[in-house]
Amino acid sequence: MKTLTNRAFVNPFVMGTLLVVCGSGAAGLGSVWMRHQISVTANENRVLENRIVEVGRLSQQMTAWVAEEQDITALLKKNNEWHLGLVPPQEGQVQIIAQDSVARLTAKRDQGILTDRGISSSVHTTISFNIPSQH
Repeated sequence: MKTLTNRAFVNPFVMGTLLVVCGSGAAGLGSVWMRHQISVTANENRVLENRIVEVGRLSQQMTAWVAEEQDITALLKKNNEWHLGLVPPQEGQVQIIAQDSVARLTAKRDQGILTDRGISSSVHTTISFNIPSQH
């Protein structure tokens, strides 16, 4: 005997509806989380940009201060205030170098490194090897 029940149809329908509701809820939650992450990242970028601007401003202030302190009148004034007794350099003491100073000093330091100098004549070293004979 066959009995007709509505349970056989309701269970898959209810399960399908629950899956659709849960899936759309998860997608909604995922989109809200993604928007939150975008907002957090945007705020962090804004903070970093403000810090970069602040560091740039401080760098410009420091550069201006250094230029102000290196001015010849400021240096002469400090020389007189602190009684240092410094005098300006004579014409023969100043040497103007037109080329790149780092490359020039590196070449000056490394000059002679790649030349074959050999062992100094004051140092005599004897090297001997003991090779066992094979019979």
